[in-house]
Amino acid sequence: MRVTTVLDPAWRTEGRVPPPLLLVGGLVAQSLVSRSRGGPLSRTAGALLGLGSAALVASAAAEYVRRRTTLDPFVPDASVLVTTGANAASRNPMYTGLVGLLVARAVARRSVRALVPAAAVAFLLETRQIPAEEQVLAERFGPDYEAYRESVPRWVDARSVEALSELFGSEWNLESLRAAQSSAASGLTMMRQGLVGPHRSVTSSGRKPTDS
Repeated sequence: MRVTTVLDPAWRTEGRVPPPLLLVGGLVAQSLVSRSRGGPLSRTAGALLGLGSAALVASAAAEYVRRRTTLDPFVPDASVLVTTGANAASRNPMYTGLVGLLVARAVARRSVRALVPAAAVAFLLETRQIPAEEQVLAERFGPDYEAYRESVPRWVDARSVEALSELFGSEWNLESLRAAQSSAASGLTMMRQGLVGPHRSVTSSGRKPTDS
């Protein structure tokens, strides 16, 4: 089966959106749905998560270039099954990093509403882009891809931590990864608790002021 028979018509008939445009659309949507600004802790957590996400994307792109295989999301005509580097942590490290950048921005803004565009982008990638790419890889690489799919998550999970620590290469970087994970978790906890901050506290009159 030709790769183009799987992917090219889908842009027109199934409503797939090129991943770079999804990122831009997600950033614009976040600006529209939330104008909040986080405090120092949330901005730090967002910056760490954003740096980690950008590093994941850059590392994956560098590995694809090194292995001389395609980066084209329109027609990913892969000539090599890349299972090393960032792809040892996630089967879709560039998409994981893309969504991570949007989540990082929501954490930095300390905004639950800003997570909605990130979730929408992840949903579109999960249900439209990634399955088509996986179909191509399964048909092209057969048992090798099936074994890879069994051992590496589509996004990230607990299995990814060891691969990421090896990717970034030192105990210092592993500690930085854990610190970023802890900071991001703190920021998300703050958002789940209702955007903790002065604007959410009860005023002396007993009424809660509305969100900005």
